[in-house]
Amino acid sequence: MLNNWLKTTLLMAAIVALFGVVGMMLGGAKGMLLALLLGGAMNVWAYWNSDKMVLRQYNAQEVDAHSGGEYYAIVQELAQRAGLPMPKVYIIEEAQPNAFATGRNPEHAAVAATRGILNLLSTRELRGVMAHELAHVKHRDILTSTISATVAGAISTLAQFGMFFGGGDRERPNIVVQLAVMILAPLAAMLIQMAISRSREFVADRGGAEISGDPESLASALRRIEAYAHGTPMAPAEMHPETAQMMIINPLSGGDLTGLFRTHPSTEERVSRLLAMARRGN
Repeated sequence: MLNNWLKTTLLMAAIVALFGVVGMMLGGAKGMLLALLLGGAMNVWAYWNSDKMVLRQYNAQEVDAHSGGEYYAIVQELAQRAGLPMPKVYIIEEAQPNAFATGRNPEHAAVAATRGILNLLSTRELRGVMAHELAHVKHRDILTSTISATVAGAISTLAQFGMFFGGGDRERPNIVVQLAVMILAPLAAMLIQMAISRSREFVADRGGAEISGDPESLASALRRIEAYAHGTPMAPAEMHPETAQMMIINPLSGGDLTGLFRTHPSTEERVSRLLAMARRGN
């Protein structure tokens, strides 16, 4: 837990520094000061509100024991097995099979699954997926991933508006610098996210397998989700690509064109590790 708090702190510091660099390139010293203040304020806002923002972006609807049916019951059972408070449970009315967890800590967590994944997976496979998401909650990954998604989006927006920022004539950057910022700032934000996401998925896979007691169920679910996800676009993910790293499988079309920009480790490697766990009986 301490390690994740350290990573979160370093991420938030990196975000403020990145805001400062963008601000300096766009508006000189005054721009840097303004951007540093904005970055600090953004971190505070993101800590308290980023989970709600992500859920709104996906138009996620909260369900209870009655409206959530078997899905809600699975989350409830697994949360008890993991020793976690019951998270809020959401359904996203999207055909692509996918799921994510969000929130600032286990006491203020939420899990969300698409209608597609609820329709596609068996009860056993869905149980494996939700155990994976609850492992993210238990490991306190959710704060860092949610903050990085929210603030990366803000950085991208800041860069897109770069043509309209600047200080006085002496400090105003030229068009080449502005274009460089518009390209490099979102790229830097994306690299921060990818550094976080790849290793965490392996850890969450193991943790989820331990919570469910069934590594093979998650392995089977990952294979089926991978087979269907990339042939079924998800509009909210395409509109907010910074949130892709939160999902159990990369939701973006064309996400497998190059390894450089993958937000997740390969599904084959994840499945291989889970099946090895099953063979060892742990």
